[in-house]
Amino acid sequence: MKVLSGIQPTGRFHWGNYFGAISQYIALQDSEQAFYFIADYHALTTVRDPQMLSGYVRDAALDLLALGLDPQRAVLFRQSDVPEVTELTWLLMTLTQMHLLEKCHAYKDKKAKGIAADAGLFTYPVLMAADILLYDSDVVPVGLDQVQHIEVTRDIATRFNSIYGVEALKLPNASVLDSSAKVPGIDGEKMSKSYDNTIELFETPKKLRKKVNRVKTDSTPVEDPKDPEQCAVFALYRLFADEQQQQDLAARYRSGGMGYGEAKAALYEAAMEHFAVARERREALERDPDTVEDILRAGAARASEVGRGVLDRCRSACGLVRRS
Repeated sequence: MKVLSGIQPTGRFHWGNYFGAISQYIALQDSEQAFYFIADYHALTTVRDPQMLSGYVRDAALDLLALGLDPQRAVLFRQSDVPEVTELTWLLMTLTQMHLLEKCHAYKDKKAKGIAADAGLFTYPVLMAADILLYDSDVVPVGLDQVQHIEVTRDIATRFNSIYGVEALKLPNASVLDSSAKVPGIDGEKMSKSYDNTIELFETPKKLRKKVNRVKTDSTPVEDPKDPEQCAVFALYRLFADEQQQQDLAARYRSGGMGYGEAKAALYEAAMEHFAVARERREALERDPDTVEDILRAGAARASEVGRGVLDRCRSACGLVRRS
C-alpha cells in the first residue's frame, strides 16, 4: 500500500503540527510505502518572499529528518523538484469543472471574507490532485478539514478515466488522522500559526521556558484544588507524559497546594526530554547541509521515476506523443 502526504513550508513546525500529523506520518513509514513531500508550490499562494520560502523549506526538511523520517524507508522530496507534477496538473485542469473548484473550502472562505482569491488558490485542489495521483497513491492521511480535497481528487480522476475510456489514474482513499489529542496554544485556543499562539518544536530552551510560562491558566489560589481537565497546561503535559505521570500530576492538581508554576515546570521538562534526541539530530543535520540536499534530490529522483510512469499513461490516454 502506498501512502502519500505533503506538508506546507509556511512557517516553523509547532507542537500542533507534530501531534496532529507529523508523528503519524512517521509511524506510517514503518508499515507502508511512503512518499512525503514539502509542498513549496502550494506555499507560493501565501509566501511571496523568496528568502523566507527557501528558509522554510530547509527548516521543514531538517525538522522532518530530525523527528525520525527515515529516507531509507520513506521518500522525502521537494514538490518543485518533480516536474511531472505540473504537467499532470495541466492535463487535469483541462477537464476539471469550475463548479467543483468553486465549492472548495479555501476558495469559499476567502471569497466570503471579501479577500481577493487568485487563480493559484482557485486551482489549488487540481495541483493537490496531481500531487496525489502522480504516485498511484492508495492512502492519503489528512485532517478532517482536508477530506474534501481527497473527494475532489477522486472526482477529477474518475472524470479523466471516463472521458478517455481508460483506467489511467488510481482512485485514492483518505485516511483521517487521529485528532483526539487536542493541542491547545498558549492562549488556550487551538494551536495555530494564524492565531500566533504556537510553541515551535525546536525552540531554544530559554524561549521554550518563556512560552510555557505564558500558557493561559485561571486565577485559582495556590492552596485550592484545581481541575486538570480544564487546564491547558495539563492538556499539553498529557501529550508528553505516560499514564502514571499523568495520574501523578492530576493528583497534585486535585489535592491543592500546587501553583500552576509547578505544572508548567513539569511540562517544560517533559517537552525537553521528548524532543532531546530529535534536537541533537537536527543540530547535526544543520551542520551537514549537503547530506540534507542529497536526501531531497534522491527522493525527487525516486518520485520522478514513479511519477513518469503515471504521467506517460495519462499522456497516452490524451493522445499526446510519448516522450523519449
